[in-house]
Amino acid sequence: MGIRFCCILGVVVCALAGKSAAQVAVDPTHYSEGCGVQVRQVEESVVVRWPTDETMYGELVLDLRVDRPLIKQLGLAEGESAPSTPLLLSVEPTVFLTVGTREAPPGRPPQMSIWNVFFDKPASRPYRTYTSRLARRRVTVSSSGRRATVSVSELTMGSFSGELAFTCYAGCPLVHVEAVLSTTEDRRAILYDTALIGQGAGWRRFVWHTTEGRVEACLADEQALDRPLAVRHRMLAAECEHGSVVCLPPPHQYQFPRDWTDNLGFVWLGRGHAGQDVPFGFGVRQVPDGGRAFEPWFNAPPGTKQRLGVFYLLSASGGEQALEEGLRFTRGDRFAPLPGHITFTSHYHMAVAVTAMEQKAQTVPEFVNVFKQMGVNAVHLADFHGDGHQKDPGPLRLPELEMLFRECARLSDEEFLLIPGEEVNEFLGLPAEGRHPGHWMSLFPRPVYWVMQRRPGEPFIDEHPLYGPFYRVGSREDMIELVRREQALVWAAHPRIKASSWTPDVFRHEDFYLADFWVGGAWKAMPADLSRERLGERALDLLDDMANWGQKKYVLGEVDVFKIDHTHELFGHMNVNYVRLERLPNYYEGWQSLVDALQHGRFFVTTGEVLIGQFTVDGRQSGETVELAGRDRVELRATLEWTFPLKFAEVISGDGQRVYRERIDLADSGPFGRRTLVFRPTLAGRTWVRFEVWDVAANGAFTQPVWITGGK
Repeated sequence: MGIRFCCILGVVVCALAGKSAAQVAVDPTHYSEGCGVQVRQVEESVVVRWPTDETMYGELVLDLRVDRPLIKQLGLAEGESAPSTPLLLSVEPTVFLTVGTREAPPGRPPQMSIWNVFFDKPASRPYRTYTSRLARRRVTVSSSGRRATVSVSELTMGSFSGELAFTCYAGCPLVHVEAVLSTTEDRRAILYDTALIGQGAGWRRFVWHTTEGRVEACLADEQALDRPLAVRHRMLAAECEHGSVVCLPPPHQYQFPRDWTDNLGFVWLGRGHAGQDVPFGFGVRQVPDGGRAFEPWFNAPPGTKQRLGVFYLLSASGGEQALEEGLRFTRGDRFAPLPGHITFTSHYHMAVAVTAMEQKAQTVPEFVNVFKQMGVNAVHLADFHGDGHQKDPGPLRLPELEMLFRECARLSDEEFLLIPGEEVNEFLGLPAEGRHPGHWMSLFPRPVYWVMQRRPGEPFIDEHPLYGPFYRVGSREDMIELVRREQALVWAAHPRIKASSWTPDVFRHEDFYLADFWVGGAWKAMPADLSRERLGERALDLLDDMANWGQKKYVLGEVDVFKIDHTHELFGHMNVNYVRLERLPNYYEGWQSLVDALQHGRFFVTTGEVLIGQFTVDGRQSGETVELAGRDRVELRATLEWTFPLKFAEVISGDGQRVYRERIDLADSGPFGRRTLVFRPTLAGRTWVRFEVWDVAANGAFTQPVWITGGK
């Protein structure tokens, strides 16, 4: 069990003795007024004013005096030149950084980075929590597109140092606060909490959604001790006299990967947060030890700029309405309908069959309604992963399969399809001493009975008096034959990490990988590194590598979690596949159309906030082939919809050896937009091309490749 050492630093504002506010240098070299965010120095303050919508303006006033809270005022104004009305006054933006160590388990490829790890638990070793210390020695102002950033240095927390950055976006009610920190120490894993701390700041009460979906509130009692709150949607609103300030973390980036999505209370309010001598405040929080076997935290490699971020939404409304305004940024924690697409999600260990066999009465599992409310159309299970008898020769396994199929049929309807599936670690792999053969997912287009044993003399296809034909699989050849006969798909689960650390690389020349039924791999935001602009680079790199290896392989989104219920914080861990299908398959008709679409790359993956409604290269969609016929450039068209302001898009292509990237800066975007990007990237000599887009909260979406011929 780890010991949590706490530095009793309080909210400390450091300065060189005798240094006055007038000596704090404000450098506007990289700022342009044309960004739409006005930044000016007024005596001992830096004043930021920007439009939050068509009529309202936000105002952030930073106090450069060393003995005052950094944020002098957060407020709103009813016009560009109108006086601002304060929401909060005299609050200190504070970060609590928990620093532990990173270790990697044995049995991984020798060249694999120690940072590419899930099977770790820093909380099982000593760790330490630091409170931010800010010395107001330097202020820089920069702008890009339709946004501006004010950075205050120097910020220190233990061995980590850097700056505190405030970014405001024209047309957006969010203030993005980030502690941008680096360390020279190696093998560090981190967590962070954030806060606005103050006394008499103007908060009257706090409002949140309970895990039951009700609105709840409490008065702002500045003597109340720190307490965590298990809320729905990760948000907490401070209601003030003239409006509200809502704190919300980056919805997906803030959740490091876990096998379980139980709600550990990711917001807090009170005094003495994290056991430290600090005044009353509120913010977001992480839990070092959530009680599970593996909780890997965030990577913090030496020399990287870790961006510990939180958003504050300014609203002229009361707390309840302000929470609704915050929910717009995650589409209400839903995956929005998109014409010509269905939403498909994969890899859930729900123990559907075993649970149903243990119950005396039929019920609807909570996860069904959770997915329906989230806008998910099709869910692909991974049953018998620690539950049931996956490797039983038949007497136990076949009844469990029957129950799985029966439950999937019962729980499916016209708007929801529950698909039976399994995560397997037999037959399709290259086992060796010290090397796990890897896990893979199976997706059959209809219910299929099969067992994972075939003794000498037993037939490949057998007949059962109750269940009819079933397959006996005892070898790689049997497995390949089963998959081919039943037109199933398989792919690497959590490739290049977990039990698949060696795969698919180690078997990329094997017959089963080269077969058209091997889709490729799966994407999840794992491992987590707050210095990265995008999530899940491990699997994105694999997608590029597989394309360069020369086969038409794809990466679909997976979530890979165990049992869930309505109280869980599932959305933060979610991604979804938007599959190009006109209608959801009916369970009793089978879902061959979905299998075909996945096999041929007719989908894109997203965290939900960013949608790619259309993506074509020379008129061809993902999974299709473009004939360049000697042309160096062709038209690439991408239609985007988003909630948070966008950061960048990227055209990624390859020639069988190298990967090429062409970045498109989208800093001119505001919130809640729709745009069609049209450009002509260089594709001479390339064999494939794909597209990604990411926003300022590290939410994003990526397509599957369009294949290219005739480009050499």
